[in-house]
Amino acid sequence: MADADMAFAAAAGAAGLALAVGAWSWRFAARTRAALTAAEARADEDRRLRRVREAALLTGAEVRLGPLGGDVPVEVFGSAASLSDLAGDDGALDAEGLLTRLRVELAGPLAGLEAGGRPFDARVEIAGRSWQVLGRAEAGEAWLSLAEASAGRPVEGAVGFVAEASPVPTWALDGAGRLVWANRAWLEVVKAVDLADATARDLSFDRGADALAAEAARLGTRQEGFRWTAADGRRRAWRIVAEPTPGGAATVYALDATEAEETCDTLRRHVEAHDETLNHLADAVAIFGPSRRLAFHNVAFQQLFALDAAWLDERPSHAELLDRLRQRRLLPEVIDYAAWKGRELDFYGAAEASPDDSWSLPDGRTLRVVRQPHPLGGLLLLFTDITDELQLRSRFNAQIQVQTATLDKLNDAVAVFGSDGRMRLHNEAFETFWGLTAERLAAAGDFDAVAELCRGVLPDAGLWPGLKARIADPDPESRVAVSGEGATADGRIAAWQTRPLPDGATLVAFSDITARRGLERALQEREAALEAGQALKREFVGNVSYELRTPLTTIVGYSELLEAAGDLPERSRQHAGAIRVAARQLARSIDDVLDMAQIDAGEMELSRAEVPLAPLLRDAAERVRARVEGRGAALEVRVDAAAGSLWADARRLSQAVDHLLDTAARAVTDGGRVTLEVETGPTEARIRVSDTGRGIPYHLQAHVFDRFVRRERGGPGVGLALVKALVELHDGWAEVESEPGNGTTFILHLPRQAAAGTLLQA
Repeated sequence: MADADMAFAAAAGAAGLALAVGAWSWRFAARTRAALTAAEARADEDRRLRRVREAALLTGAEVRLGPLGGDVPVEVFGSAASLSDLAGDDGALDAEGLLTRLRVELAGPLAGLEAGGRPFDARVEIAGRSWQVLGRAEAGEAWLSLAEASAGRPVEGAVGFVAEASPVPTWALDGAGRLVWANRAWLEVVKAVDLADATARDLSFDRGADALAAEAARLGTRQEGFRWTAADGRRRAWRIVAEPTPGGAATVYALDATEAEETCDTLRRHVEAHDETLNHLADAVAIFGPSRRLAFHNVAFQQLFALDAAWLDERPSHAELLDRLRQRRLLPEVIDYAAWKGRELDFYGAAEASPDDSWSLPDGRTLRVVRQPHPLGGLLLLFTDITDELQLRSRFNAQIQVQTATLDKLNDAVAVFGSDGRMRLHNEAFETFWGLTAERLAAAGDFDAVAELCRGVLPDAGLWPGLKARIADPDPESRVAVSGEGATADGRIAAWQTRPLPDGATLVAFSDITARRGLERALQEREAALEAGQALKREFVGNVSYELRTPLTTIVGYSELLEAAGDLPERSRQHAGAIRVAARQLARSIDDVLDMAQIDAGEMELSRAEVPLAPLLRDAAERVRARVEGRGAALEVRVDAAAGSLWADARRLSQAVDHLLDTAARAVTDGGRVTLEVETGPTEARIRVSDTGRGIPYHLQAHVFDRFVRRERGGPGVGLALVKALVELHDGWAEVESEPGNGTTFILHLPRQAAAGTLLQA
């Protein structure tokens, strides 16, 4: 094709396209104009219907006049009574005439209303009456409302009457925030008689609600808020709605939300208490909602799996939770995880709770898992760590086995009967004691049958009924533990006893005490023999002492006569003196033996009195001074006159001190020193006797106060044992401190407690 032909074809196509587009544009514009015309017609009809509906709402003395300043004729709506009040002499109301009159009297406000939609509120005199005229712009049209002014309360149409009768507290504020109208409900809340009373007393429903109304009037938009008020001792909740009205005013509604708030608060507390209760459970709880996402979990759930609290707060899905637990090896080890996970998620479709399951985790724990549908949809999971329970059960079973084995090893014949009288268990010794087999006992079963089998061995007519009463009688007084013994048919002595068990069972035990009774008789006979021997020993000691005292007295007397003879040679006089000293020492030893025998027999009595310590100790020191100084040693007495007193037997206390000083005098050597001192405290006095002798070996110090123990220095020891016994009679105690080579110290601890229970003062 030539270039010219191609250009022609292109031009023809462009022209055709232009014609087609023009035709389509013309048709589209026509349809658009038709649609606009129809929409305007519908809008006019809607406005007419709205005016008719608004007019239909009018009641009482209100008249609506409008619209103003348009092509639509002015219409008047109102009740017949209200229209007749505004009519002329002929009884007909001329809307144009009424509007003309209003334009004269309200020229400025009407001009502002028609030009800028500015509302106004004014009063005029028409037909000899005062009318309140309200100008408002509604849906782009200016309207007037006329109502006969009464009681100083503005009423805007039927809506005002409805608001007046509404149970919702409603009030209106002008541009300055002053109260201009309130319904009966508002007056009842603030306890005002009428609007004038409320204005005079400057009453307010709530300052916060008034501030909300001022905000609505300032911004020209609805404002909502929530307030609590207190009246008649009760708090009430209000939902405050403030609607702006023309002229910078506002209308406020207070919707009572007390019941709803109390219900919500109760529900909230219930939910919080429910959550708090679950948080205190030791079991882990997780609740998944219908969307299968975590809706709730308690603290135990987080701690059981050691999950991050922030991650749980993000409400992960059930599948995500399982994946997280699998990553951390907190799920049972399974071969096919996908299938296992699918079975877990299938529980959402279950209509009832599934049987309990258990998870054995890789870390050694065992969890009991409970799955049940949630009443609000979803699934509730309950996890319980039963690891300790299983271990406890295992230990319990092992303990039962050990106890059973232990029971079988007892020598006593033991049987346990339940409260129904049936035998629960018995040991092997029970079979041996009665000569029965396990099969016969199992066949017998209850107590009566078992007693019949045992009656031939122990034919005690009163035993078996008494035992049955202890087993079958539920009275606590009948279930007390009892015991007794009797003779068997084969000559044995059998002891029996019952013990009530915590679960209502009763333990009955039998034992063969034949050998024990024989041993007891042998022990009794031996004890009688020992007592006779002790009495014989005391009698022997007394007789021997008496027999020894008589010749000793003669020896001492004749030795003193020989010493006093003037013609006796000096050497013979010394021999007589040695005889006298030895005789007196022997007499003293005999006295010590007698005192020990008296103490052992419990026959020694103390003659207690208040004993001053200082004179007693000084006298004891003087009695031993010659012996100490005769050995080339020194005697040092450290006794203060303020040492105080003891409640003691002066004779026996002096006897104990004399023995200690005599022991020290024998131990001290030439150039040594014997020290006697006393220390007094609030509750006790400590008498110390020290020497600088060679001391006592360590292995003998524990036995130094034992009686009739051979000392290293020779001779049986009675004196120190007597010292210990005398001090203990005074409720005190004696001790020794010694280091071999550095001397010995004996200490007597004596309480200062007086007979009347008071301490003797120093």
